[in-house]
Amino acid sequence: MSFRLKYKNIDERRETNEKYTIKDLMGELGLSSQTTVAKKNGELAIEDTIIEDGDEINLIQIIYGG
Repeated sequence: MSFRLKYKNIDERRETNEKYTIKDLMGELGLSSQTTVAKKNGELAIEDTIIEDGDEINLIQIIYGG
């Protein structure tokens, strides 16, 4: 099973198991849900969302401040 990951300068296909979630992916990359938003196939996704074969996951870093 594979999916496409887009994050900053990363644009790659990744292999995964059946129960792989957005939270698992962000943990591998050392990212926090407080500073990163995930989109699965163009739709906002929560951490518990399971990544399925053929999905496109786009991680977007949140920029905030004054």
